[in-house]
Formats: sequence, structure tokens, C-alpha cells
Amino acid sequence: MEVTQSCLASPSLRDWPSVIICFGPDLRTGAVVLYHVPFTWKQKKHTWKLLHAGLMLLALLLSVLGLCAVFDNHRFFKIPDMYSIHSWVGICTVIMFAFQWLLGLAGFLLPCSPLRFRSNLKPVHVWMGKAILILTVASCIRGIDEQLFFTLDGLSGKPYSSLPVEAKFSNSLGLLIVAFVLVVFCILSKDNWQRPETDNESVPS
Repeated sequence: MEVTQSCLASPSLRDWPSVIICFGPDLRTGAVVLYHVPFTWKQKKHTWKLLHAGLMLLALLLSVLGLCAVFDNHRFFKIPDMYSIHSWVGICTVIMFAFQWLLGLAGFLLPCSPLRFRSNLKPVHVWMGKAILILTVASCIRGIDEQLFFTLDGLSGKPYSSLPVEAKFSNSLGLLIVAFVLVVFCILSKDNWQRPETDNESVPS
């Protein structure tokens, strides 16, 4: 805790919890795209399922680490917890992500999983993935805006409305996040980017 507080006391590292918590969703989105890249279709599906699950687990761990850092940040700066829509959406997103990962592990990676359970789980798994992606974007965009209000209007003395360099960079980052997610949704919506099922992979997974 002392190390964390010393880091938070440094102005240059004051925003590091926000940086950490953004890595998880970005890595998760990359894992989704990786599973749909056509060059992976020539390899065994189980190998890419394991890589997909591993990247998702790493993204989940980073998200949890980011949440812990955020709560430490709030305690250090005496900011109330869980009062904004950003906090509520963020917590719900991480909980939903953890639930989806556990369901995916039980349904698609455990050999003892019933075939009917896998078949019924696939559309739910896909829907949850899209819902989590939308919630992630909403949480990130709102979090960037909230952090700018805290940092600029509350600490640095530069008003957000004057669009200092920090605001321009953060707003550009928000636009890049939105553009990235739109590209991902475009990939997921194209039938020719859906991995074809082979005879020995006929079970949805």
C-alpha cells in the first residue's frame, strides 16, 4: 500500500490506474479479432481456443488490477467510491466479463461439457461478448471524460473547456477507441470472417 501511495503522490503517475484499466479491454478486443482472422483457420481450432481463453484471462486480470488501483486512487485522494454511472457500468462490465469467461471455460474447454450445453451456450457467449464490448466502450469514454474533469478543473487549474493538450490527447484517444470498436463490429458482422466448421469441429465452440 505504501508503494501504491507513493506512486499516486507523483503528478506524472497520478493517472496510472486509468492506464492499467484500459489495457484489459483492449487486449480482450484483440483476442476476439484474433479468433476471426482467416490465417488461423488452417491450424487446429483447439489451439486457438486456448490462446483466445488465455488472452481473455489476462485481460480479465488486468481489468481487476485496474479496479484495485482505482479504489486505491480514490482512497488516497479521498474520492467517494461507486457514486457515478461510470463506476456502476465499469463494475458491471468486469463482473459480466468474469461470468462470460467462466461460462466459456465450462462450455468450450472442459472435455466433459455436454454437447447440448455447448450448442445452447454459443449464441449466449457471442451476445455477451458484444454486450461487454459496448459496455466497455461506454465505460472507457465516460471514464476519460470524468478523469479530465478531475485532473484539469480540479487539480491543474486549466479548465477543460479551454482544450489544453491533455484534453485534446484524451479526446483523440476516445475517438480512436470508438473507431477501433466499430472496426471490430464490422469484422464480427461479416460472414466471410466467420471461422468455417469442419467435420471434426462440428460442435459449436
